Amino acid sequence: MDLPQPTPRTTGAHRRPGRAGRITRRIAVGLVSVLALGVTGYAWATKDQLQSKVPTTDVLVPRAGEPPAPPADDGATDILLVGSDARTDAQGNPLPTSVLKSLRTEEKAGINTDTIILLRFPKDGGKPSGVSIPRDSWVTIPGRGQAKINSAYGVAKAQFADAERAKGEHDQAKIERDSDAEGRRVLVQTVQDLTQVRVDHYAEINLLGFYLLTEALGGVQVCLNHATSDKDSGADFRRGVQKVSGGEALSFVRQRKNLPHGDLDRIVRQQAFLSSALHQVLSAGTLTSPGTVGNLMDAVHRSIVLDDGLDVLDFAQQVKGVASGDLTFSTVPVITANGRSADGQSIVELDPAAVRKFVAGLAGRAPAGGGGAAAGAPVLQLQSGIPGVPCVN
Repeated sequence: MDLPQPTPRTTGAHRRPGRAGRITRRIAVGLVSVLALGVTGYAWATKDQLQSKVPTTDVLVPRAGEPPAPPADDGATDILLVGSDARTDAQGNPLPTSVLKSLRTEEKAGINTDTIILLRFPKDGGKPSGVSIPRDSWVTIPGRGQAKINSAYGVAKAQFADAERAKGEHDQAKIERDSDAEGRRVLVQTVQDLTQVRVDHYAEINLLGFYLLTEALGGVQVCLNHATSDKDSGADFRRGVQKVSGGEALSFVRQRKNLPHGDLDRIVRQQAFLSSALHQVLSAGTLTSPGTVGNLMDAVHRSIVLDDGLDVLDFAQQVKGVASGDLTFSTVPVITANGRSADGQSIVELDPAAVRKFVAGLAGRAPAGGGGAAAGAPVLQLQSGIPGVPCVN
C-alpha cells in the first residue's frame, strides 16, 4: 500500500515547560509506544528530533471570556487520550480512496472522537488509572447543549470553519489547522465539565496513525473469549490468542456489534489492546532495534498531535512505571448503555455526580465507586501488565 508522505504540521508557537506526561489513543497504543522510546539509550539520542517534529496544539488555556478550567489541585496529573476517525493525515490532507480501503473505513464528512481515555497519575504516589468515557455518552457540550460526547470535536470544528469562511478566509490549510484546534478545545472543555478535573495534557492519533504504528510494531497480540464477526467494522476473529495489525487492528478496536455489552465491550477491547501493546513495546528487544524505532518515529511524525507542553522523555519515564502492571483501566459508571435521547438517538446515559465521584476517587479524593452501572451495563475493568494477553469479548 502506498501511503502518503506528508510533512509534520506544527501549531502553537512555543512549548510550555514540561509538567508530567501525556499520550494518546486509538488507540492510544501508538503514541504510548513511541513515547516509550524515552526509556532507551537510543531514545536519548533521538529525543530532540522526536520532540521537534511532533505536531503540537495549544488547546489547554481558556480564551478570554471562556469559563475557567477546574482547579489544578485535583489530586492528579491528568492526560486526555483521544482517538479520532479523521479521514485526513496530520496535515489535514484527505486520504486517497486506496488508503481508506486499507484502513477498512469509508470516506465520510466530519470527524468523531471514538476513543476518549482520561489517565490519572495521583500526585500522592498512588496507583495510576485509565478511565474511558463511552463515545455515545449524553453530555453537555459548551455552546451546543446536550449531545453525544464524540460529536463535540467535530461540531465545534465545523462551526468554526464555516465562520472563518464567512469572514472571507480563503487559506484552507489555515482553516483546517485553526478549526482542528477549536474542536480539541471544546472536547477538552466538555471532558472537564463532565469530570470536574483539569486536563493537564492532550494527545491525539487518527486512523492513519494507528494503522502505521501497529504495522511498525509488527502487530499486537490480542485474545478473545469467543469467535466474533461484524461486517461494518470488518471484524472477523477466531477465539483465543492472535496477532493483529493495520486494518485488522482497527477492526478489533472498532467493533461493537455482536458484542454482549456493545460499546462498553468495545471500550474494554481498546483497553486490552493498549495493555498488550504497551507490554510488548517495553519488552526486551522491541526498542533496541533502530529499524523499529525509526518506523515508530516516522509514524508519530506523520499522524500524532500533542499539546505543546508535553515533554516526551518525562512522560516516557512514567510509562515505564505504568508497564509494571500498576495501571488499572475502568469505564465511568453509567445509568444505561441503551438509552434514547429526546430526538431518538441511541445514547449512553450518565449521572454526572456519580462520574465526578468515581473519577475523584481514582486520585484518592473520594471513595472510588459512587455510581455503579445499572440496567445490565457493568463497569468493566481490566488490569494491565498481567502475564500473557488479557482475554476479552
